[in-house]
Amino acid sequence: MELRVLRYFLAVAEEGSVTGGAELLRISQPTMSRQLQQLERELGVRLFERGQHAIALTSEGVLLRDRARALVELADRTVSEVTNHAETGLDGEIAVGCGELRGVDWLADRMAAFRALHPRVRFALFSATADVTRERMELGLSDIAVMSEPIDAERFDFLRLPQTDRWGVMMCDDDDLTRLDVITPDDLAGRALLMPYRPQARGTLDNWLGAVRAAVTVAGTYNLPLNAAVAVRHGLGPALCIDVGQIGEGLRFVPLEPRLDVPSAVAWKRGRVLNPAATAFVAFLRD
Repeated sequence: MELRVLRYFLAVAEEGSVTGGAELLRISQPTMSRQLQQLERELGVRLFERGQHAIALTSEGVLLRDRARALVELADRTVSEVTNHAETGLDGEIAVGCGELRGVDWLADRMAAFRALHPRVRFALFSATADVTRERMELGLSDIAVMSEPIDAERFDFLRLPQTDRWGVMMCDDDDLTRLDVITPDDLAGRALLMPYRPQARGTLDNWLGAVRAAVTVAGTYNLPLNAAVAVRHGLGPALCIDVGQIGEGLRFVPLEPRLDVPSAVAWKRGRVLNPAATAFVAFLRD
């Protein structure tokens, strides 16, 4: 069933006669009649009750008229949108979820390069914990997100980023630990520390601490490193966290040894149809 034939059918249905429909579309009456007969044969139903001077729709014809109107309108709208994109360039909003990860720096560079090509596109950034970021992607509130691995490959497609995030200790710059270039588990024995709120991250750090874990007190938990920085600055204790770069005056970050790294990726929901701008951006990232 072709859109062209549906347009023929709608013209006859609206004009109430084959002659009127043919004149409206400026085609011959025999062509119109032949197309309608072929449509009825294809569907296996009668669409018209033919009178001496006019025709009326059957119940099947009324149903097809209503569906055909919607189909033709959607087709016309789609053509219009595609044509507008071709004429004015790609536009729209791309919603990006961000954890406090070094991969955001790489993504921001790609965002700027993409907007240089498509200046009508805009990005909406939302910073949150990994759990909230995943939830927003599940709900369709974010198109893509920068997340730390592991990533559920059954639920998300993703592109691994060149940067990894290194765990370490954030502390006040007058802390005795600042004399060290790296921090081992033994260096933290007997200390009160801030730990990440997420159980998965705490489990990773517990494994790294090993036997020393029993000699470490948890002074508090945090959800984002910048919140941890505030607590560290006010004396709650050093924080085990990833290196987020600039952490503010009066603080220092020292990496862990043995080294503990976390890879990150740009991810998007598997099977979800993204808007044209987000689809183009994902393709741009993959190039």
